[in-house]
Amino acid sequence: MDILTEALASMRTGSPTSVRTEGRAPWGLRLPAVAGAGFHVVLSGTCWLVPLDAPHLSPLALSTGDVVFLRDGTAHALADHPSTPAAPERPEQFSPGSPLGTVTLGGDGPRTSLLCGNYHLDRGRPHPLVRQLPEVVRLSTGHGRHPQLGAAVQLLGTELEHPRLGSAGIVPGLIDSLLLYILRAWLEEQPPGAAQGWAAALGDSAVAPALAAIHAEPAAQWTVESLAERAGLSRAAFARRFTTLVGEPPMAYVTRWRMTTAARLLRESAAPLTAVAARTGYGSEYAFAKAFKREYGQAPGGYRRRSRAAA
Repeated sequence: MDILTEALASMRTGSPTSVRTEGRAPWGLRLPAVAGAGFHVVLSGTCWLVPLDAPHLSPLALSTGDVVFLRDGTAHALADHPSTPAAPERPEQFSPGSPLGTVTLGGDGPRTSLLCGNYHLDRGRPHPLVRQLPEVVRLSTGHGRHPQLGAAVQLLGTELEHPRLGSAGIVPGLIDSLLLYILRAWLEEQPPGAAQGWAAALGDSAVAPALAAIHAEPAAQWTVESLAERAGLSRAAFARRFTTLVGEPPMAYVTRWRMTTAARLLRESAAPLTAVAARTGYGSEYAFAKAFKREYGQAPGGYRRRSRAAA
């Protein structure tokens, strides 16, 4: 079971949206807050990311191959220099195209090309793995760092700069995969001895197998004892280790993952409530509905209707 893939899939509420941005100095673009997480890829050139309404965050200098992930989708500006005024995008600056539309702005100075967008994630119930990330994650692919992420960036740059037959299908798939590359690269950057929380849990010889088992079989009748047995630890030792790394007790996480799985099934499938209940470890629709309402504040049927209306 790939825990990283499952954790992200459980949070996604729609396909990512993105646009190509072409700026020639002087240029500045003000981007509002979004529901979900924002991202930028510097395909060529240099620029600055300037957080707005977040005085505790400093401007970031970016260059070719850099990738930025904004965990909370906070408002920010992109510009050729921090002192350049930034304004919201105007309709005349956008031109549709394939595989992506393009926003063009600025003067006649040095050119910067970016891929900008956001991932639609459920911010009401973020997975602990995503919640652990810094507000702004900057990853550099220069000098051979993060080669897989760098390869994805290069492929995106080539397909956007020189579209060919199939680019309209290739680019969305690359953008969709980019989030996994970003999170994997960030996890790999954490020093082995200093990793905490989920960064440590995914590499822990006792906790990682237990997490994989919970994700693989949310309907199984898990107990602390059965999970501890898989981990090769006593019940008490396993519970302490799991709680320390994951941030909540084992059975609390089992319930969280069952409800997260149920919400995903309600959003993405037409499975009847009895089937959703069975696939998440509940013996009856009534027991499932009661547990779901306790977690989400609404009945499963209402959640499904609202999710589909929003989509």
